[in-house]
Amino acid sequence: MLPIGDDNLGRIRTPFVNYGLVLLNIFVFVYWQQLGSDVPVTYGFATVPAEILSGHDIISESRIVVDQVSGVRQLMPGLQPSPYPIYLTLFTALFLHGGIAHIFGNMLYLAIFGDNLENVMGHLRYLAFYLLCGVVASLAHVAATVFFGQNPFVPSLGASGAISGVLGGYLLLFPNHRIRIWFILGFWPFPAWLCVGLWFLFQLINGAGALGSDAGSGVAYAAHIGGFVAGLLLVRLFVRPSDLALYRERREYSLRRRSRIV
Repeated sequence: MLPIGDDNLGRIRTPFVNYGLVLLNIFVFVYWQQLGSDVPVTYGFATVPAEILSGHDIISESRIVVDQVSGVRQLMPGLQPSPYPIYLTLFTALFLHGGIAHIFGNMLYLAIFGDNLENVMGHLRYLAFYLLCGVVASLAHVAATVFFGQNPFVPSLGASGAISGVLGGYLLLFPNHRIRIWFILGFWPFPAWLCVGLWFLFQLINGAGALGSDAGSGVAYAAHIGGFVAGLLLVRLFVRPSDLALYRERREYSLRRRSRIV
């Protein structure tokens, strides 16, 4: 299932921050990371659980890794010098991505779901909410490496944790919004509670399947889960009741106009 849009009725404000976040992520990936090929940037500014736990920068040599299934040998870059203090990587990692598919999926979800939250939160509140959910998601990933015995030296990067928080907030505030999904050769509208609920169930199932694996699955499911839960719990703190009431009033007005036109 691929989301391609949602219900944007009841617009209060233009989502400048969400536009900026999308553009900033793309700029960092294309210019700063050089499409992911700049190893010192990509590995130096990612979150490494072992560094967060120790509070110290860790530098390691590159090594050859052999895939246990295919037998393919691959050069794995070592850990690179990181910013000081090391905890800054909890923020910098939110703007890094591992490849084109990674950033495309993240920015698609952010563009579809983030503007609705900024609409009812306001610009600065939305930015604070986004960053806070991202940091909580990164800390959840760090905690998971400890509790479930995963490799603490594997870097974690991407906006997925922060966007998971956006999804959690979206589900709580807009459970009945219609999400347009590309599914079985067509576009179909599904309620947000179903789409986002299935997405979260997928994270739980796949995250459980990766437990106990030293290498993990290549996806930081604990970050997705932690960010989503953070979004659910925190979203009400960032929304003014007056803004939410104004949004609902304008949405109802737009729906009435649409029904008269139809």
